[in-house]
Amino acid sequence: MDRWAEFQIFVKIAEERSMTRAAEVLNSSTSGVSRQLTNLESRLGVRLIQRSTRQLSLTDEGERLYGQARDLLSIWEEAEANIRLGSHEPTGRLRIGASLSFSLLHLMPAVAEFRQRYPQLAVEIVSSNRYYDIIENGLDLAIRLRRVEADSSITIRRLAETRRLLAASPAYLAQRGVPQRPEDLLSHDMILYTLADNWNDLQFTKGTQSAKIAVSGTLNMNDGQLICEAARKGLGIVAQPTYILQSDLEAGRLVRVLDDWDLPRLTMNIAYPSKYFVPLRTRLFIDHLVQTFRELGLEERWTA
Repeated sequence: MDRWAEFQIFVKIAEERSMTRAAEVLNSSTSGVSRQLTNLESRLGVRLIQRSTRQLSLTDEGERLYGQARDLLSIWEEAEANIRLGSHEPTGRLRIGASLSFSLLHLMPAVAEFRQRYPQLAVEIVSSNRYYDIIENGLDLAIRLRRVEADSSITIRRLAETRRLLAASPAYLAQRGVPQRPEDLLSHDMILYTLADNWNDLQFTKGTQSAKIAVSGTLNMNDGQLICEAARKGLGIVAQPTYILQSDLEAGRLVRVLDDWDLPRLTMNIAYPSKYFVPLRTRLFIDHLVQTFRELGLEERWTA
């Protein structure tokens, strides 16, 4: 039996955690499956699966081989599917995780253009302001505002950097005055995003100067769109990423506050499972999103 078949059998045993069930799925005999696993272990010189009368478990070497073998088999299956279809177009369903604000403002336009190019591909957007586990929730990719992922099997690709800005409506500033220094915020109404890290602490820098202000929001919310709506209605000052505020700032509905002071910037990343195998649909959309951001010059606008 060829090595690909050995890998297929090993992957199926690892997934089923049972030689009997693996044999049933593969339409083979249990003895045949066991024999091919033994052959693979002998050829590699390592134990891949610990057997007992009650259960099977992967060894450390088995865990490492399982991830890589699964990805290699997926690549092979996709290549075969593309040849059968006579094309190199993506198939299946693309599941994308992102915040509501990013989905509304930037993801939907990119998805609309992508679907025009690949109309046979289905797209599902999983919108949440909390980070879903990518693997557990079956996401092909997710947009994250954090530099690293706790799961080492997740790969990240930098998309853009964005400033965080303070902003308020012209009506609010006309009534309450314009803050001139960070300390002035203590006498203003603040609208705060409760899902941010250290959400009620604002760390400012200006050249060699720094200031940390512990603010108490008069209105606290867990969604950027609600926060912007509250600011547009003149209910206070917000601290939000530029990518959320940009359209309101350009339209004059909101005005920058303390713009000569900087809050810590945020890095926007595309996170996706496995650096060994990425489905064609995921690779194409990642490239499309990166190219769209580059052509629109979004990072330059968001960091200005």
